[in-house]
Amino acid sequence: MKDLNIPVNDIAPLIEIPDYSLYYFIAVVIITVTVTLALILALIKQLRKRKINVRKERFKALSAIDFSDPKRAAYTITELGRVFASDNERTSKAFHNLFERLAPYKYAPQVKMIDEETLGYYRLYVEIIDV
Repeated sequence: MKDLNIPVNDIAPLIEIPDYSLYYFIAVVIITVTVTLALILALIKQLRKRKINVRKERFKALSAIDFSDPKRAAYTITELGRVFASDNERTSKAFHNLFERLAPYKYAPQVKMIDEETLGYYRLYVEIIDV
């Protein structure tokens, strides 16, 4: 019988290769989560900034109402004023008073010009709004 332990000179012995795939995976997950959180925070910041700008635009429109058409002015004051009515209790009461004063100007077919008392309530409401 022949000897089966023949030395083979052309084949190198097996070597151990270090496996870094787990570390690569963890790094990719951390980078992905970080970028996603940064994008979400930037989006939230942009939405807050936009919300503030909408309030400023509506306040500017509320402050610059044209009283030449009293019916349209009453509806516009009601629509724009409702945005600020829920800010605090003071603005809520002021809006409610103004809303009651504007009712006769909204629901009649022919209306007269808005009286000075109602305009005073309007000016007071505009002054107490915090933008």
